[in-house]
Amino acid sequence: MAGTSSARIVLVVVFGVLALIGSAQAQLQMNFYASSCPKAEQIVLDYVKQHIPNAPSLAASFLRMHFHDCIVRGCDASVLLNSTSGQAEKNAVPNLTLRGFDFIERVKSLLEAECPGVVSCADILTLVARDSVVTTGGPFWNVPTGRRDGVISNITEANTNIPSPFHNFTTLLTLFSNQGLNLTDLVLLSGGHTIGISHCPA
Repeated sequence: MAGTSSARIVLVVVFGVLALIGSAQAQLQMNFYASSCPKAEQIVLDYVKQHIPNAPSLAASFLRMHFHDCIVRGCDASVLLNSTSGQAEKNAVPNLTLRGFDFIERVKSLLEAECPGVVSCADILTLVARDSVVTTGGPFWNVPTGRRDGVISNITEANTNIPSPFHNFTTLLTLFSNQGLNLTDLVLLSGGHTIGISHCPA
């Protein structure tokens, strides 16, 4: 029981750290869409509650996707962008095993039907990640919104910035330091791996 409680605390702090990565220019605030799209967060939550129980492992996938997005250029949904030349972030080696893109697209479609052109994909990914964790029995935490979507998605930046399971401690600390994160952040974000499963080769 104590282990479960500790894992929940770690996940809350993990998302607190993720909220800080690249958020300075976004001017995040609670209930950002209160007037422009008041049902936005409820639409996301309802869809997640309806579908995540059928595929609970997606909660870990969305947590991972959110981190991979945030560690490159901040939390701007650039990991969702496609490239005709195969040079987008999602084509980078660490992102080849990401899944759930179609789920995010379906949520985006619902929000576009409700309020076209209002809710950013970056906020959708952030909310889906949080709500998925909560739906699978994890903790709830407040998510400020107001992120802006990025228009640059670069495979090289993703390959360079996303930590590898084969990196040693010194390299990991350097990668995190490059993002303005410290040793405590490294430990807490690594603790996010208490949710989900590992790939067999790892």
